[in-house]
Amino acid sequence: QVQLVESGGGLVQAGGSLRLSCAASGRTFSSYAMGWFRQAPGKEREFVAAISWSGGSTYYADSVKGRFTISRDNAKNTVYLQMNSLKPEDTAVYYCAATRVGVRSKIWEYDYWGQGTQVTVSS
Repeated sequence: QVQLVESGGGLVQAGGSLRLSCAASGRTFSSYAMGWFRQAPGKEREFVAAISWSGGSTYYADSVKGRFTISRDNAKNTVYLQMNSLKPEDTAVYYCAATRVGVRSKIWEYDYWGQGTQVTVSS
């Protein structure tokens, strides 16, 4: 069982930056690949980024590639999402998720989810 708690969301102007954190409980965090997803009002939840258990492999949605960076610190049981050059269309609730099957981009491949943190980008 893994419990995930996101933090770091907030209101930022377009072009600004935020860093999201996802703290995980449990001693097996390092055995999970982690992902970030987001859901805007009226839209389906979509994949943002994923990272392997070791941090050696990452994968990004085209919409955030070059602007967002996913990373993890297994000693702190935490995964991060550094978001730069934010755009109004990045406004959404951001969720972190954990999976044992490796770097994945599909919602149904993730076993555990956090409650989400709101990111709002003003124009």
